[in-house]
Amino acid sequence: MKTKSEHISFWVEQSIDDWKAVHTLFNGKNYLQSLFFAHLVVEKLCKSVWIKYNTENVPPRTHNLVFLLSSTPIKLAEEKSEFLLTLNRFQLEGRYPDYLTKIQNICTEEFASSIINSTNELRIWLLENLQ
Repeated sequence: MKTKSEHISFWVEQSIDDWKAVHTLFNGKNYLQSLFFAHLVVEKLCKSVWIKYNTENVPPRTHNLVFLLSSTPIKLAEEKSEFLLTLNRFQLEGRYPDYLTKIQNICTEEFASSIINSTNELRIWLLENLQ
């Protein structure tokens, strides 16, 4: 049986792999897909944080970043909360064809780069909250 620490490490390690994929996809000019993976990075870190602060070691089966952190004592500044809502869009809109066309039009290199930079700041902040 895995310990709480091992469960957290599993999710963190998965987020590290996905963070590499963010850059591979971005460098390949697959901007929407890189943002989909940026969401996955943050989701896995949110699940790590959720495990840290809850008695169970299996986080809820949800992709909603705000929901995951709402079940922890971590307080989100409005700016972080709004950014999480933005990232949530890429999880949904990166998955379903009817959203795909709409969002691909805004996923320019500059836009994706900005989101990835903000994701990195959030990623570091979440990792600090796991210490």
